[in-house]
Amino acid sequence: MGKKETIGIVLITLVLFVWMYFNTPKAPVQTPQSKASSEQSVDTNTTAGKQASPQTMVQTSKEGAALGTADTAAINRYGTAFARLASGTQKTITIETGLYTAVLTTQGGMIKDWTLTKYKTWNGGPLELVNYKHAGDYSLLFQSMSGKLVDTKDLFFTAPFTNGEVVKLKNGQTFNIAFTLNVNDSSKIVREYTFKGGVYDFGSNVVFEHMSRYIANYQYQVTWEHGLNYTEENSVDESSFSTAYAYSGGEAVTLDATKPGEQVKQQVSGNTKWVAQTTKYFTAAIVPETRPADGAYLRGTELHLPNNGLYRDYYTALEMRFEGRPVQSDSFMVYIGPLEYNLLKSYHIGLEQMVGLGWKWVIRPIAEYVMLPAFQFIHRYVPNYGLVIIIFAILLKLLLNPLTISSMKSMRKMQALQPMMEEIKEKYKEDQQKMNQAIMNLYKEYKINPLGGCLPMFLQLPILYALWAIFRSDIVLRQSNFIWWIKDLSIPDTILRLPFTLPFFGMNQISGLATLMAVTQFIQTKMTTTDPRQKFIIYFMPIMMWLIFNNFPAGLNLYYFVYNLLAIGQQYMLNRKPMEEMLVKATPKQKKNKPTRPTRPPMGNRAMRRSS
Repeated sequence: MGKKETIGIVLITLVLFVWMYFNTPKAPVQTPQSKASSEQSVDTNTTAGKQASPQTMVQTSKEGAALGTADTAAINRYGTAFARLASGTQKTITIETGLYTAVLTTQGGMIKDWTLTKYKTWNGGPLELVNYKHAGDYSLLFQSMSGKLVDTKDLFFTAPFTNGEVVKLKNGQTFNIAFTLNVNDSSKIVREYTFKGGVYDFGSNVVFEHMSRYIANYQYQVTWEHGLNYTEENSVDESSFSTAYAYSGGEAVTLDATKPGEQVKQQVSGNTKWVAQTTKYFTAAIVPETRPADGAYLRGTELHLPNNGLYRDYYTALEMRFEGRPVQSDSFMVYIGPLEYNLLKSYHIGLEQMVGLGWKWVIRPIAEYVMLPAFQFIHRYVPNYGLVIIIFAILLKLLLNPLTISSMKSMRKMQALQPMMEEIKEKYKEDQQKMNQAIMNLYKEYKINPLGGCLPMFLQLPILYALWAIFRSDIVLRQSNFIWWIKDLSIPDTILRLPFTLPFFGMNQISGLATLMAVTQFIQTKMTTTDPRQKFIIYFMPIMMWLIFNNFPAGLNLYYFVYNLLAIGQQYMLNRKPMEEMLVKATPKQKKNKPTRPTRPPMGNRAMRRSS
């Protein structure tokens, strides 16, 4: 390996390390005990206030005395028209399908609980997405004519079912239920739900009957106020994916609450097709169907949890136009389920943009149109995703083989040229310009591109980044078992917990696959480095790769390990070829497609002279 190749490899490695360092969480994971305390902390510290558009609505406190009847406190909080609706009897109804179990409540006419059937939390518990500790979510918000901010989640609806009723739906079956908020004999708000077995979305109609005397500013909001429950062991890693979205103007506007304790806000104006918020693998999206929303409002706060944990609490709202007609009906589709790329794309409204597949203009197209289809195609015939990754590594190695061979041959030729280059440096050590010219002539004479060994590596970096994005965010790899100790390809395959956390790298465990990958990296580097002055690279690269990749998903390390094994085999076969046969002079009389005999190196090269 020559000096230029060494510099190139070091630069490539630094680019890789810096990029992945700033995209990888470093804080320790939570233990089961800390997870429980974290949930308690979220419950007591999450911002519970409701805020609408700053131009039209005023924030009011949600704290106050318990409301039994329409007393003074209730009137001060909700106004005369809605005060009596702040008390009532809560009833619940459960909808069971093959994909989820939903609990709806008459308090707010909301979703109180939403548990996915086919998924579990990191420790095997029920995967409940709705934050039930706040009485549920998915409510309406508007300003009343008396200047009060009214959130229907605080009011009691009526509904025609018995408390605790359970409805079971098979695939294709539907069920309709309506919740009614009777403001007076003629004025009411009706929330109608339509559930269908076999899909994660449901229909939702909002009907206003003779409500023009009560709703001000010709606007109301459809809100999801308290985020989604976290489902993974590492809350820091999950927080790095937790985001609020609004789809407007053909692209997804994002809000990331990345400042601890500081509330961040985003006002989106103009036609808005949906709002959503995500965790690492799941999302809740609200999509207006009657017409686009007039805008959206996003808000988020990052909260500290015990044991260096994090939680990002988001508020998302669609701003809808209230027209004041005698009867106004608006339809919505609500999706609460996995961030599965193909499933979200099937809605044809851009929901798949929430799946984190890397940089939009460079990495994402590779992941979206090359890597994911390849994985899905292989998985049709191979059920185990560990085997899918191995087969994918082999196929990718075959695809990139021309680049890899070119890189290996270029490095091998540079190694063969080293003795001649040393002679030139010794001969022209007093004249730098002549030295450089002589070296360039040497490259030209033997048809060698000094950057030929590095260019293929640079071309492969986007592929590696795309794979890294897929292995981190693709839900199909979540809790996907492989063999032995590798129980989940989407997280590090920990074989040993450390009693400390290594600074800078955030390493507090040892990954088995990362260790195997580093060993293969060491073997490969040793095979390509012959200059004694560059021995440090033999140890530097594998150690650095090991430290960085310890925090990476097992799937990525499995891919890299297999890829390195194949590269070692290639390098071994290439190294069997005598060094002098790698050098072929370019001559003016050389005919096309006619190989030339190896040219004997200059007499000054003692090692070459002996082998001749």
